[in-house]
Amino acid sequence: MTEKIKSTIEGILFAAGDPVEIEALASVLEISFEEAEAALLSLQEEYAENGRGVRLLRLEDSFQMTTDPEVFPALIKLVSRPRRYRLTDVLLETLSIIAYKQPITRAEIERIRGVSSAHAVERLTEYGLIEEAGRLQTPGRPMTYKTTDEFLRHFPIESLENLPDIDLAEEEQIRRNVQDEVGVYTEEAEREALKPGAEEA
Repeated sequence: MTEKIKSTIEGILFAAGDPVEIEALASVLEISFEEAEAALLSLQEEYAENGRGVRLLRLEDSFQMTTDPEVFPALIKLVSRPRRYRLTDVLLETLSIIAYKQPITRAEIERIRGVSSAHAVERLTEYGLIEEAGRLQTPGRPMTYKTTDEFLRHFPIESLENLPDIDLAEEEQIRRNVQDEVGVYTEEAEREALKPGAEEA
């Protein structure tokens, strides 16, 4: 048995995540079932004896790389920490529109912003700041979006009633500013148009 075989098996199990059959490992490494099994048992023993943070778990004729149970307390602390994310100008613009206009479809968001907002909606959903609010009973049944409790916690706001007043009529001026800049709608130009003092420039 070579260290190369063991390291390759280790890499495969790490990347796979799920249980991998011994026979499959033997096949891709072009070794016998017995050689693959011996390499796995050797790795299993090394992990246990050296106090490593991972273990090899045997499930009948498969092996899976798992976390050492002693690591669980630290792991739980890590995953329970508040998520950190960066809200770019584009995300903040999109989030503001949703907050004040909810429930709102992506098409309506894009009409206000003048640019495609698919990526922004997807990212805000991933961050847990917005969520699906049901479909409109109109042709195509488009999905609508609304803000979440995480949105209120993030800013922080007790309720949507506490949102500061804003003149949403400015949305048309924003779109005109972008169009005047480049003749077409782009996120970069729109961000420039939204910067303080852009009208005076």
